[in-house]
Parts: sequence; structure tokens; C-alpha cells
Amino acid sequence: MSKSKERIRDSQLRYKQGLGQNFIYDEDLLAALVRAAGVTKEDDVLEVGPGAGSMTKHLCQAAHHVMSVELDDRLIPLLNGFMADYDNFTLVHGDVMTVNLPEITAGLRKPLSVVANIPYYITTPLMTMLLTSPLDIRQMALMVQKEVADKVLAAPGTEAWGPLALRCQFYCDPYLAMDVPAECFTPVPKVDSAFIVLPRREEPLVAVRSEEDFFRVAQAGFALRRKTMTNGLCAAFHMERAEAVALMQAAGLDERIRGEKLGFEELARLSDAYTAWKEARA
Repeated sequence: MSKSKERIRDSQLRYKQGLGQNFIYDEDLLAALVRAAGVTKEDDVLEVGPGAGSMTKHLCQAAHHVMSVELDDRLIPLLNGFMADYDNFTLVHGDVMTVNLPEITAGLRKPLSVVANIPYYITTPLMTMLLTSPLDIRQMALMVQKEVADKVLAAPGTEAWGPLALRCQFYCDPYLAMDVPAECFTPVPKVDSAFIVLPRREEPLVAVRSEEDFFRVAQAGFALRRKTMTNGLCAAFHMERAEAVALMQAAGLDERIRGEKLGFEELARLSDAYTAWKEARA
């Protein structure tokens, strides 16, 4: 039995289902995950959800400094005790979705590496928040539900293609580092997981006049997946059909194509046409 698992057992701490607590105790697997995350002695790491500190220990051995954010107050004394020998560790007690990340990470080396074994119920909100935050992030390495990994890595036009893949691939170049079966966790969840790495792009995947408009136009297509993109534009932006058809034509697109079939280059052209249309009306 690992030392981390012994500490949890001895503390008589019960896993909180409401916090999505599923911990990994296999030392070889933890070391492999940290290697897959690409953390080096040049990196400062923001770890989300350290749990019992099992991966935190390996991160501290690999990184220059590790700052971990943990919500569960029951784990704070366990983490402080377990990590007492590591002088390159800082623990923050709080909710990563509400703490001031730029403020608490102000003293860390930039760009940051983010590593997280996060509760699945906050996966999409957390990823979206990190992708759009002012934090200078080099890359993210995240343990996510296998289904979420498939969505992040989905290609345009496939069934899993959607807003999450669009945003992740726009800002990052994500790839699957490792599949992690459910039995690797305690308690065992009902689904398998995957460890994905998202290196940040120096520039977004496509150049657009307005990133806000790009995501709004894409969302218009995803909102009505079985309808045409022309119908999506009409519904999302309250425009006449003739105006929507004109935008599709300006982007070089067939007015009958479904929004879910559009890739990055096509959406970029359409969002630029929408930006020009909006500016002309201002």
C-alpha cells in the first residue's frame, strides 16, 4: 500500500463523491504521468486538485516549484504534513474557479505549466477558464474523462466536434498522452479516463479579426447542429435570411451546409464576414 493511501486510511477520511474525489496511488503510474506532462526543473507548476498529494510529490521532484490549489479543507493538514520535506511546494486552500489566479501565482516563473486531476463535473468550466484567463500558461496536462478527451481531440465534421474542441484547438495543440482505466483510481469511478496535454500555441490556429465573434459564430452553428449554418446565423444574430445568405457567400460557403461541418478556416472566413457586417451596421 502506498504511503498516500495509508495516510488517507489512517485519517479515516471518507472520499467526497460531491467533490468528485478519485485518487491515484500507483507510484509508477504517477511518475509516468508527470513524465508525460513534460515538467522540467525550469518549470513552475500550478496543480489543481492535489488530493492526498500523491502526484504532488512527483511534481515537486520534477519541477522548480509547485503551487497546489485544494478545495477540501479536510485534506489541508494531510497535504501540509506529507509535503513538509519539500521546500519547493506552496499550498493554497481555495476553489480554483474563484481564487484570483494571477494574484496567487504572481511570484511563480512564467509561463506556467498546469497539471490537474480534476473533478469531472468542473472539467469544461475549468478548461474554458484557463484558456481565456490572463495567466501566462505554457501548457496544461489534465486528467479527464475519456469522453471529454475524445471531444477535445475531435476533428471538424465528426460527431464529437463541438465548442470544447474548437476552443482547445484554437489556443492549443492538444494530444492524448495516456489512457487511464477506471481501476487505476480509488474509489473506482464508473468511467475510464485519459491524460491529455495541451501545449499553448504561440498564435491561435487561425487569424481572425475578432476572437469574440469567431466563437459566437461557431456557437451559432453548434446550437442548431441539424440545421444549416444559414439558419444558425439567423437564429443567433436575428438577421434576415438574405443577410445570412450574403455572409455565407462572402465567406465562400454553400448556404446549405450545416454549421457542425465547418472547420477552422471556414469558420474564420465566416466570422470575419460577420465582423464586417456588424461594423457596417454600427
